[in-house]
Amino acid sequence: MATAAAKTPDHVFEWEGKDRNGKVQRGETRAASESIVSAQLRRKGLVSVKIKKQKSGAGKAIKQKDIAVFTRQLATMMRAGVPLLQAFDIVARGSTNPRLTKLLNDIRQDVETGTSLSTAFRKHPLYFDALYCNLVEAGESGGILEALLDRLAIYQEKTMAIKNKIKAALTYPIAVLVVAFVVVVIIMIFVIPSFKQVFTSFGAELPAPTLLVMSMSEFFVTYWYIIFGVLGGGIYFFLQSWRRSEKMQRTMDRLLLKMPIFGDLVYKSAVARWTRTLSTMFAAGVPLVEALDSVGGASGNSVFLEATQKIQKEVSTGTSLTASMQGVGIFPVIVLQMSAIGEESGSLDHMLGKAAEFFEDEVDEMVKALSSLMEPIIIVVLGTIIGGIVVSMYLPIFKLGQVV
Repeated sequence: MATAAAKTPDHVFEWEGKDRNGKVQRGETRAASESIVSAQLRRKGLVSVKIKKQKSGAGKAIKQKDIAVFTRQLATMMRAGVPLLQAFDIVARGSTNPRLTKLLNDIRQDVETGTSLSTAFRKHPLYFDALYCNLVEAGESGGILEALLDRLAIYQEKTMAIKNKIKAALTYPIAVLVVAFVVVVIIMIFVIPSFKQVFTSFGAELPAPTLLVMSMSEFFVTYWYIIFGVLGGGIYFFLQSWRRSEKMQRTMDRLLLKMPIFGDLVYKSAVARWTRTLSTMFAAGVPLVEALDSVGGASGNSVFLEATQKIQKEVSTGTSLTASMQGVGIFPVIVLQMSAIGEESGSLDHMLGKAAEFFEDEVDEMVKALSSLMEPIIIVVLGTIIGGIVVSMYLPIFKLGQVV
């Protein structure tokens, strides 16, 4: 009976019904067929008016946050003693995203047919990376799957927190600069030409700043489609090359680390993710050389990826982790010291975890400081640009008395 239920995939139905007072109610529910939805509505005292099944492709794209929430739910239920297959059923039924539900049902069916959980996850590399699968595999082989899932959930939550903080620090200034650019373009194309018609009737020589602004306005009016085309195309091709070209990624990652204000933030976040990942893998019992396979990519920076590959080669030949890290020259002294203490005391995972916590706190403090710092800087920049344009256009009006 349980097998039959597993073979019948649940669908999301949108329904509309009336209660005893004739009031219309709407909602969504998950069931195997329309008749089951109709029966559920009757039990609630509703008369079904319309029941419509959502398309199989409907639903939002599965994001990292969805996987993190799933991992936390699965870890919680397994710690509570819920069997693995039943835990998958509960999580799938509680999901409001049909794509995530289908993904979990596919994994559940693989596990039910005898496939290991880590192997089932490896069939979906778009959502479960090598680090995730390696930790699950270590948990299965050691009989501590619930503990490893809990550790994995903590790792994902902390990693996402760092990413969100960096995005928050970068989004605000970028959004303000985009709005400022749009405002300047509107002024150049629609406002300044009106001033130009007025100034031509003055019959006097215009100040140099006014002439400069009017020349820029003429250029915008004449070639606005070229400006937007080149700008939009340049941004698009830049982002595509950054995403697809390894050489471009390495160049941009190096430049990001050298930026005057944000470089330190990017560096500390990469160190935090590197140490957090290695701590999590090593604590799970994954051998150090194998753990380093996933650590470099998890840092999110190609500079750290290349350094990790060098560290892995040296560790595989018998060199200590601390000496290998010191040789690449990108890790701060505190990380090297804590790594050395961890190797000497046999608590490498604990010391790396402490280092990760330290740098995560550093990232948090830097984001708060940058948020306070960026506001006056942006105000000064916008005031200089827009204020300069306004003053330039009002200079001829100030000299109008001389002409009269």
